[in-house]
Amino acid sequence: MTTRFDATVSTPLDAFEHKRLAEVHPEAWNNPEPSGPYQLVIVGAGAAGLVAAREAAALGARVALIERHLIGGTCFNSGCIPSKTLIRSASAYAEMRDAARYGAQAPADIRVDFAAVMRRLRRIRSHLTATTSVRRLAASGVDVFFGHTRFEGVDSLSVNGQLLQFDKALIATGARPHIPDIPGLRQAGFLTNATVFDLTELPPRLLMIGGGPLGCELAQAFQRLGSRVTIVQDLPLFLQHEERDAAQTLSEAFARDGIEVRLNTRATEVRVEHGEKVVDLVCDDYRSTIRVDAILAGVGRRPNVQGLALEAAAVDYDDAGGITVDDHLRSSNPRIFAAGDVCLDGKYTDVAEESARIVVRNALLGGCEQLSELVVPWCTYTDPEIAHVGMYVREANARGIPIKTFTVPMHQSDRAVTDSEEAGFVKIHIRDGSDTILGATIVSRDAGDMINEITLAMVAGIGLRTLARVIHAYPTKTEAIREAAMAYNCTRITPRLLARLHRWLGR
Repeated sequence: MTTRFDATVSTPLDAFEHKRLAEVHPEAWNNPEPSGPYQLVIVGAGAAGLVAAREAAALGARVALIERHLIGGTCFNSGCIPSKTLIRSASAYAEMRDAARYGAQAPADIRVDFAAVMRRLRRIRSHLTATTSVRRLAASGVDVFFGHTRFEGVDSLSVNGQLLQFDKALIATGARPHIPDIPGLRQAGFLTNATVFDLTELPPRLLMIGGGPLGCELAQAFQRLGSRVTIVQDLPLFLQHEERDAAQTLSEAFARDGIEVRLNTRATEVRVEHGEKVVDLVCDDYRSTIRVDAILAGVGRRPNVQGLALEAAAVDYDDAGGITVDDHLRSSNPRIFAAGDVCLDGKYTDVAEESARIVVRNALLGGCEQLSELVVPWCTYTDPEIAHVGMYVREANARGIPIKTFTVPMHQSDRAVTDSEEAGFVKIHIRDGSDTILGATIVSRDAGDMINEITLAMVAGIGLRTLARVIHAYPTKTEAIREAAMAYNCTRITPRLLARLHRWLGR
């Protein structure tokens, strides 16, 4: 007899959850009396808001931080931290099944303890949220308020009706999951990144709607934990912004894991029959049906701009793009800035944090730092990982920038071979006629760490010629970066130079 999957999601209130909630939203918390006007009021206590509050308080500013729900925002509570914890557990199970690849014997009976996986997730999340403790923020000099916020004017807002005056304000309310408009989806029930980490039971069959970074990461993790995962993507490819050979490498990895990928396919209707979710799919003119136990909507995020009464503050915004800001992150109201997912296309924690630092320096110290000056790496944490920084070839071509690319396949890396992780490559783009690095893509198990070397080189103005002189510990996968740099050096040996060398050596 088959046990039916219980799609109800509710985080068990165990000791870990009690500890986390006590750190990020204590029940007995009383909002302080406003000490205004504040030099900086921050709306939203996610990655951007927290960085801004800490740095402004460290400068000695009078700071108020307002949060509607949980300190730490998406990253700590339902994003980076829980997802990477889940991915690591899934990777451990994948390595057990693939033990023969490393000359080891796979366990005879590998049983996934999903409850233990999620208990580990809650333990780690609880441990890390201690760094975002409300009381620690208060001790650093930040006035922390919980409640609903709305702007009352160009220099004031209210929290649960309590008025706060400010000289400058930062809106860092982040973004929420975008729910696709599919008939019957809401009635049938679905998961998002905000709820998937509350699961206590593994869904036997999971439909992932969307093939972006979030969809790809969680699809692979749940497949490795034992779900039968199907990705439905309404485009002809997934990870549409990445290099095509990078996405193809990941596609091959998905096939090895057993993930079914349906491209050029969209879900047109969802209904429930006998406790199962039945989803109608259309690919061109071909119609099909899939039966699953859970649906995870991973098709992007929308900025949180509703309910703030931004009109009262003379702040321009739109529902899709969020708050309109200039390159200094200033809104249409010169007193009010924005940072992070509520205003930026790149919805990454590192970008949110750095944009918040720019706001603090510009708003409080009279700086004129620009968002466009940032060199931003990012990574999709699949296996293999796909990491990128700087320009893609298509972007350089669109801007008329001559570009040259040097590629080293990971199967040429001794360490990748010894680790049996030969899929992937290091690809570095330079401005043709120079060694100036314009961008890079790395596909490898450790791509997220490897990309930082190239990011550092770009920030410091170090060219590919100099990278060829950097000795790397042997054997490591980052040697592939040096191999690409040495390949560039070989192109500098022109026939004329070679003839001169022959004459010199032949003396």
